[in-house]
Amino acid sequence: MMQPSTIIAIDWSGRVDTAGQRRHIVAATWRDGKVRVESGRTRDEIAEWLIAQSKKDPAMVVGFDFCFSFPAWFLREVGVTSAPKFWHVVAEHGERWLSRQNEDRRFWGKPHKRPAEFSGEQLHRMLRATDIDCKLVAHIPEEERALRVKGITPKSVFQIGGSGSVGTASLRGMKTLQRLHEAGFRIWPFDRPKAGEPLVVEMYSRLNTGPVHKSNATARADYLARKRTEDAAYSRLGPAAIAKAKASEDAFDALISCMVMAEHRDQFYALNQPRDPNYALEGWTWAPPPSAR
Repeated sequence: MMQPSTIIAIDWSGRVDTAGQRRHIVAATWRDGKVRVESGRTRDEIAEWLIAQSKKDPAMVVGFDFCFSFPAWFLREVGVTSAPKFWHVVAEHGERWLSRQNEDRRFWGKPHKRPAEFSGEQLHRMLRATDIDCKLVAHIPEEERALRVKGITPKSVFQIGGSGSVGTASLRGMKTLQRLHEAGFRIWPFDRPKAGEPLVVEMYSRLNTGPVHKSNATARADYLARKRTEDAAYSRLGPAAIAKAKASEDAFDALISCMVMAEHRDQFYALNQPRDPNYALEGWTWAPPPSAR
């Protein structure tokens, strides 16, 4: 089967200011074994850049580390039957949901605390099935799947403030998904992959890096040094890519995710629909096999 010739992993950001976007959005590109790590683009500029790249090389796969949708019950509540249709709702209401004046307390962390309806036995309501599959060890009895998520705590797309919030980046990222979709990108699992056509997948950086204190520069350097002795692909990385990953957690996440995606690039055009019945509403996170980590 044909494999993608270009892999791009993007460490995303929901920051509203232009300078913050240019600093924290980092793209790592693998092409023919060579890897480039670069920042300096806003969300809109990333979309324009990806569309331009797809015209040069349509056999590309792009990974974004934000949630592509919300729990199925929420999409049904707003009256849509698929995630791509939900992106249109987000385009209209997303910034209102993110504002401090928003009275819907299900969007929590800025300034509201997590509501009772998302706590205790109702914790699962704030998560998609893929979030539970990837992140809640308590809900994953199988040893192999538990190994994949060891030490990873659950994050909810409803959390729009505070440490570890993913909602802001996700809501602002769905505008980019909508734009790429309209430009002809296939977005898994809502679209079936087709060899030779641009494909977008949701990824989760922590599943790619595994356990590492990645906010610590020394830990990042040690991780990369170990990888360069264990993995020939890392030993071929240029000094610029290594230097950027050492200097920035965002660049580190982008580089490692790109390397993992490139290692498993034979999977992407063969991706099947997830078994979960709500995948068309909630989406699904692509992850490397547990044995690969």
